[in-house]
Amino acid sequence: MEIPTTVQSVHHWCEPDSHLESWAESEPEPQQRDPVVDDAKEELKKFFAENPDKAFYQRQLQIIFEGPFFHWITARALAELAEEGFIACDKLPFGDKGSIAIYRAKSHRYWKRQANEIVELVSRFSTESFTHALGAHGEQMVDAALPTAGFLPKGKNVRSYKGNQWTETGHDLDRIFERDGVGWGTEIKNTLGYIGRYELQVKVQMCRQLGLRPLFIVRMAPKSYINEVAVAGGFTLVLKYQLYPFGQKAFADTVRRTLQLPTDCPDRIADGTVQRFLKGHLKILGKSA
Repeated sequence: MEIPTTVQSVHHWCEPDSHLESWAESEPEPQQRDPVVDDAKEELKKFFAENPDKAFYQRQLQIIFEGPFFHWITARALAELAEEGFIACDKLPFGDKGSIAIYRAKSHRYWKRQANEIVELVSRFSTESFTHALGAHGEQMVDAALPTAGFLPKGKNVRSYKGNQWTETGHDLDRIFERDGVGWGTEIKNTLGYIGRYELQVKVQMCRQLGLRPLFIVRMAPKSYINEVAVAGGFTLVLKYQLYPFGQKAFADTVRRTLQLPTDCPDRIADGTVQRFLKGHLKILGKSA
């Protein structure tokens, strides 16, 4: 993979999710329109017909439909439905960060109160202090979980491993864990949205150069990303939920109940989740659990 020469600043905390109108989805726009967009449009039409008195923001709808459709497919379908006039799209100001798109059935007249509630909640979990806390908490949860299955920590925020150095970009790996003589270069994303495709490709190439297997621990990832990591000899551990810091259970419950977002505040990552990675690790080594 060719790495662009321009290196952007790298943050170790959880980056804000791209729910703002001015922030693009991480997947590059294909040269040809994906026909699956039409399927998504039909499902969205049914959804808005069944929810004529509710308002939604883009990331919320992407997650509601992330089972059958990639996030960028849903975003494209929403944009086309709004352009065609089937649904309404209102862009509300979002502080100094741009605007946030609110989608609704055109017949929904009293949507502004709902929209204001959406903006208020999204604003609360989008502050720099809270996104930093989300990222740090996700890393702490992984630090506690993986050693229970024998994966020992060997480094944090690293760019080198066993004499090999990464110098192509300013990126680093969140963690390195080892078991059975195998090192796993680990990236942890406690975000609602997908990891950016460029970042995923850089981290895979970093692992290749450093002699590590890539491990991505994420709330959700598209199958194309999971396959790309698998082809590189790695593993993607999908948590399904965004993990809120300790003491934030009430807030996580409010976000989940009000916005239908997969937020939770468990005291630890479930043993079954860790076992999924252990089984994947042993399968790669040709061993049984």
